Amino acid sequence: MEDGKAVWAPHPTDGFQLGSIVDIGADSLTIEPLKQKGKTFLAPVNQVFPAEDDVNKHVEDNCKLPVVPSLLMNAVPPSIPQTYVANILIAVNPYYDIPKLYTAETIKQYQGRSLGTLPPHVYAIADKAYRDMKVLKMSQSIIVSGESGAGKTENTKFVLRYLTTSYGTGQDIDERIVEANPLLEAFGNAKTVRNNNSSRFGKFVEIHFNEKNAVVGGFVSHYLLEKSRICRQSSEERNYHIFYRLCAGAPEEIRQKFHLSSPDTFRYLSRGCTRFFATKDTDRQIMQNRKSSEHAKSGPLKDPLLDDHGDFNRMCVAMKKIGLGDTEKLDLFRVVAGVLHLGNIDFEEAGSTSGGCNIKNQSGQALEYCAELLGLAEEDLRVSLTTRVMLTAGGAKGTAIKVPLKVEQANNARDALAKATYSRLFDHVVTRVNQCFPFDSSANFIGVLDIAGFEYFEHNSFEQFCINYCNEKLQQFFNERILKEEQELYQKEGLGVNEVHYVDNQDCIDLVEAKVLGILDILDEENRLPQPSDQHFTDTVHSKHKNHFRLTIPRKSKLAVHRNVRDDEGFIIRHFAGAVCYETTKFVEKNNDALHMSLESLVSDSKDRFIRELFENSTNSRDVKQKAGKLGFISVGNKFKTQLNILLDKLRSTGSSFIRCIKPNLKMVSHQFEGAQILSQLQCSGMVSVLDLMQGGFPSRAPFHELYNMYQKYMPPKLTRLDPRLFCKALFKALGLDENDYKFGLTKVFFRPGKFAEFDQIMRSDPEHLAELVKKVNKWLIHSRWKKVQWCSLSVIKLKNKILYRAGACIMMQKTVRMWLCRKKHKPRIDGLVKVQNLKKRMGRFTEVVGGLKEGKQEMSKQIEGLEKAVDALVLKIKSTMMSRIDIDHEYQALVRRSEKLLTDLQNKKKEEEERERLRRIQEEMEKERRRREEDEKRRKQEEEDRRLRDRELAMRIAQSESELIPEEALNDSGLRRGPQVQASKAAANAKKFELSKWKYAELRDAINTSCDIELLAACREEFHRRLKVYHAWKSKNKKRNTETEQRAPKSVTDYAQHNLAPPIPARQHDVAMNRQQRYFRIPFIRPGDQYKDPQKPQKKGWWYAHFDGPWIARQMELHPEKQPILLVAGKDDMEMCELSLEETGLSRKRGAEILPRQFEEIWERCGGIQYLRSAIESRQARPTYATAMLQSMLK
Repeated sequence: MEDGKAVWAPHPTDGFQLGSIVDIGADSLTIEPLKQKGKTFLAPVNQVFPAEDDVNKHVEDNCKLPVVPSLLMNAVPPSIPQTYVANILIAVNPYYDIPKLYTAETIKQYQGRSLGTLPPHVYAIADKAYRDMKVLKMSQSIIVSGESGAGKTENTKFVLRYLTTSYGTGQDIDERIVEANPLLEAFGNAKTVRNNNSSRFGKFVEIHFNEKNAVVGGFVSHYLLEKSRICRQSSEERNYHIFYRLCAGAPEEIRQKFHLSSPDTFRYLSRGCTRFFATKDTDRQIMQNRKSSEHAKSGPLKDPLLDDHGDFNRMCVAMKKIGLGDTEKLDLFRVVAGVLHLGNIDFEEAGSTSGGCNIKNQSGQALEYCAELLGLAEEDLRVSLTTRVMLTAGGAKGTAIKVPLKVEQANNARDALAKATYSRLFDHVVTRVNQCFPFDSSANFIGVLDIAGFEYFEHNSFEQFCINYCNEKLQQFFNERILKEEQELYQKEGLGVNEVHYVDNQDCIDLVEAKVLGILDILDEENRLPQPSDQHFTDTVHSKHKNHFRLTIPRKSKLAVHRNVRDDEGFIIRHFAGAVCYETTKFVEKNNDALHMSLESLVSDSKDRFIRELFENSTNSRDVKQKAGKLGFISVGNKFKTQLNILLDKLRSTGSSFIRCIKPNLKMVSHQFEGAQILSQLQCSGMVSVLDLMQGGFPSRAPFHELYNMYQKYMPPKLTRLDPRLFCKALFKALGLDENDYKFGLTKVFFRPGKFAEFDQIMRSDPEHLAELVKKVNKWLIHSRWKKVQWCSLSVIKLKNKILYRAGACIMMQKTVRMWLCRKKHKPRIDGLVKVQNLKKRMGRFTEVVGGLKEGKQEMSKQIEGLEKAVDALVLKIKSTMMSRIDIDHEYQALVRRSEKLLTDLQNKKKEEEERERLRRIQEEMEKERRRREEDEKRRKQEEEDRRLRDRELAMRIAQSESELIPEEALNDSGLRRGPQVQASKAAANAKKFELSKWKYAELRDAINTSCDIELLAACREEFHRRLKVYHAWKSKNKKRNTETEQRAPKSVTDYAQHNLAPPIPARQHDVAMNRQQRYFRIPFIRPGDQYKDPQKPQKKGWWYAHFDGPWIARQMELHPEKQPILLVAGKDDMEMCELSLEETGLSRKRGAEILPRQFEEIWERCGGIQYLRSAIESRQARPTYATAMLQSMLK
């Protein structure tokens, strides 16, 4: 698919369209049609094919085309709507008369001409069948197949006309064979929705030839006449042509004698289309009283091949030519008229209590006319239509009982009698046709099969079921003959043709005709039941084929009209040409070809001899059950299956030619080509698979011995000794045939498609031509033998050169073998030397390890020297003696173990020395560490003493600043020692950057309130709180002297701080304002002053609230029962507030102590905390904290 090249792409209406590729997707191509520039559509990659260079080129054999779309476009050439696929003709119905296409001159052109030498034509297929019969001495069959309306009947007539005209004896019998078709069409063809001249029966016409290959007679076999059409048709269809032709074209005398009138006056015609086929001229010839109201309103039906008035006259001429007299002709017309009048008999419920029915008074004349025309007594006909005779089984003869029929049963009996009468009349017509061209003996015959094509309507019944079953069988025969047998032959003959896969429909055929489980057998079993029903039959089919691929229920159909069918009213079968929904209503009735005994007895006893002869065979076949009063059963389906199997056996015993008829459109109009419709027919008929096979296949062939026997009598003695295969090869070379056009198998020679002319040239058996070919063969043999001598001389020279070359090659082979044997002999010793030498190279590692030893070096060196000597000894031993691989490995492994043991000893000694050295170094380090610790302990004690003195001095200064006196005895009080917390804080302060121990309290407070140095601020806070701890520790020691002092925090908090020493707080961790964490706590407590007042009364608890800004407290509240709340703010109330850090208080570890900021702020605001903090800020007593900052921003 080169850029700019045309391609074939699938199209929903045209089948395929020519276009060019404009874009390539993942799995699709974007195509621009050549005739619609600017418009694009997507197509799957695997369905797009390259087009030929000349897209308008027309070929006669489609095997020359590379792809399937070309076959579709090549199917309808402008002048001849026919083409080939190998030896299969595809004929498209043009729906108009093409001039000079089927004339006598055209027949003469195709006589004796090979297939492919003239344009494709149905005459070419007919002539090929005749020549195959003549040469191969074998009967032939021409199968004409296709959908309804595709032109099967017309092509069948063309084949018959060609054979009788070309190879007839010139006698009257040739004309009779051709003239039999109009008579059969009149009684067996009808207008349907798809075809104006649809064959409603199948026929196999045999033309028999004598020993001289001349026509001697014929025989017609017919299959499955559609009897339901006699009683009812759809609105756009008609009954059989004979009814309308009799009404339109019968002379006035016959019309009055048979009481005929317009079609709409007869029940069996008025339900369908009542218009006549007519031209303008013949429409004027038809009298007005013969035309229906529909015809008068809408005018006649138009068809170039149909004319009811004219066809009646032509039918009468044809009857005369085939030997039917006037009396017999009138008998046929009389029965047809009798059937029409029988259909006009109506019934009504009887007034009596018997439950039967009577014939309406209005139908009395129809009853009279029917009885008159069929030779029956009027009263007997009345009784037989309204009652049924039953014979009881009692006694030898039994008792006859008349059972009255209901209206519906009487209508069914009337229709059954009409169908049986017309069916037997049609059988009689076929029998008389066969009697018109008898033959005594026949050498071979050519049969032409014309049977109804595959049908699928909106409503499909038993007739469509049988027709499609027949088409399934014919499609299987086509697959076997063209695809399966052809490929088996190619494989058997070893031609190497690629296998072509096709759909095998055997499972569908088994579904219909298999014993016991087949649909036909299930239907027969239903007919044999005492009370058969269509619903029970349908349920049985579904239950026995529940999971069958080919069978499904109607509601799974894609068509809405089929989905409305209940499961017990139909089924869907997937045929080779598509899925069809069959409605099983009246399946049981239509499968039974028997009449009630009363009706059959009535017509068998008719006064009219012609009527009696029609029914005399059925009278003799009545069985015991019928005599017992039960309706007899004659299976229509199994009868058709038997006829079909006989037909297929006959087809398999003959050679086959195929004509595939194609319907170009559904409207049946000329010059309208629906590509998708045609492509679907080609695919369903298997032509695509045939094209795939024949493009690489060989449709023509001939056995070697037949060709040899044909020429043997004209050969000189020296040629008779040739093998048949060699003779054929010489024959083809003498004719100068292209080797690509044929191929030799094991027993036959095969020809490519389109090479039938060459094949016929060989098979032509006139003596002069054969003698000329023998001369050419002799000449070619002389040339070929001289070339063979030359080739032999060259072969001898080549043989000499080959001998010299092989001698040199032998020497090279000997040298190589000797080298291999030597290597094989000494390979163990070489491998052993390599391993031992590698072991010796590793001995250097031993010397390195010994060099690192401090003790036992001499002893280990001796062991290494001994190992080296052992290795050298083994090397010398391998070189000097023939040691086996096992011995070398044994000694080598011993040396390896010895070296590993020595290496292990060296490593252990090395480790012992390293361990001793490590222990010595550890001992030295431990001694150094002990001395360092002693020095540190001395230094620490000295520092503690100094700090104790400074703390005492600091406490004295703080006490003085608070105007508190320290008693003299407190100076020597050993209890005023710093607690572990103070000591830890002092130790942390010593490591700080700033020396703040000599700063005054006021200086520290001012620095905290005003400093911008974060590190200084943090150090001041640390020192400030450390001094508060010292001060409050001093106050706690002197509380006897100052009993009014209040606690700054609950006792649980201070107790936790005394028993749990908190680690020093890093300055940078908490003092950055952005990173300070705001936490809020609430715990219950009892003030110390209240717990000793009245032991009898229960003590009321208060609440202590704290807001920590980072590690230090910022706001504090004490809520006492029955007292005013106490509010404290950092900076203003430092002496009364808790001096401990958050870590020292342990509040963060106390469960339930921490509260939400919102809870604290609500209590603080309610207790007047905002005003208190605001006054502290205004008096510049409040230390800057998170709370002061938030209040200031809120005020702003």
